[in-house]
Amino acid sequence: MARIAGIDLPKQKKAFVGLTYIFGIGQYTAREILSKAGVDAEKKIMELTEEEVAKVRSVMTTEFKVEGALRSEIQQNIKRLMDIGTYRGLRHRRGLPVRGQRTKTNSRTRKGKRRTVAGKKKAPTKK
Repeated sequence: MARIAGIDLPKQKKAFVGLTYIFGIGQYTAREILSKAGVDAEKKIMELTEEEVAKVRSVMTTEFKVEGALRSEIQQNIKRLMDIGTYRGLRHRRGLPVRGQRTKTNSRTRKGKRRTVAGKKKAPTKK
């Protein structure tokens, strides 16, 4: 089993698909990494030799940000937006959709479970 960037890659998958299990790497980037490392993208992960895995690991660490470094950079970018008070930063702070989606209906993923707000009581009518 190959272990790259702290992730155990699935043995039965092809190399370019297996690399996509690493946060920050999609299929295009995976193919790019494998071609720079001189590894056949169609080979299965279990068929890769230790030298090939080492080449892939070295190309990834020198040219791409992945896993922890990428996650922390994203968090720093969001924190920066919140600190300077941009509209996007305010939306992040309030836990609302950031990219212009409607909020009257939908957006439950960002807002969380519905919290019912009690309605206004009607005043008794005099006769």
